[in-house]
Amino acid sequence: MTVTIGNRVVGSGRPVYVIAEIGLNHNGDVEIAKQLIDVAANAGADAVKFQKRTPELATPEHMRTIPRETPWGTMSYLDYRRRVEFGRDEYIEISDYAMLRGLEWFASPWDEPSVAFLEDLGVTAHKVASASLTDHALLSALRDTGKTVILSTGMSTIREIDAAVDVLGTGRLLLMHATSTYPMEPNEANLRMIPALHDRFAGVPVGYSGHERGLQISLAAVALGAVAVERHITLDRTMWGSDHAASLEPTGLEHLVRDIRVIEEALGDGVKRVYPGELAPMAKLRRVPA
Repeated sequence: MTVTIGNRVVGSGRPVYVIAEIGLNHNGDVEIAKQLIDVAANAGADAVKFQKRTPELATPEHMRTIPRETPWGTMSYLDYRRRVEFGRDEYIEISDYAMLRGLEWFASPWDEPSVAFLEDLGVTAHKVASASLTDHALLSALRDTGKTVILSTGMSTIREIDAAVDVLGTGRLLLMHATSTYPMEPNEANLRMIPALHDRFAGVPVGYSGHERGLQISLAAVALGAVAVERHITLDRTMWGSDHAASLEPTGLEHLVRDIRVIEEALGDGVKRVYPGELAPMAKLRRVPA
């Protein structure tokens, strides 16, 4: 089974779809967002992803008044969320720039008005953050757009994933195995969930959304059949913000895309054959002909 995102078909036997997750690593600055789009395009990624919230709806009640130290001074968590949120004008600028660089862009809406906001801007797909997997009203709104929905499965039980898939259906669904620890340690990766999810959901394409340091786990996910890989990106892991430490810097993303393409080529098709490069060693070394 495959899904379509923009002009790309994503699924088994197709090139791995690489999503550079900008998220909130732009720190509310459109120019930083553009620099991160450049990083993604230069590395050969297929798409960039953002997050879209209506802060008054998406911020949990118990978190709203908690003080947050920020580069703009101490403010409530709700005010911080307002400070880093892009509006329509900023997203139009981002959309134009991403298209100029040859990238698809979409976002994770955290509430139903944000779904309508993104639909109005004409995104080609929607991403469900792991934290939103149990928000069935949000899932229903995303299903009703008719767009491909990319569902991250971190911080969720298999029963919760089953219920989310029941709401979304399987016809336009890309599942993403994930563990929502920032940064994630290798003993929490559980990459065997990639084939397990594929088997459980009747061939629905399965990718990997990673929050680890380094590249090895994401590359192993591709070897285990992940058809898409999503990683957070940053200009510098020492920048202020909660996601930078679990993000890839520009060189890291370049190496990730490069190595994914090598692994794709190396996986082959599972049909045993004798390659031209083996003929000379065969003639030299095989004593008993077949």
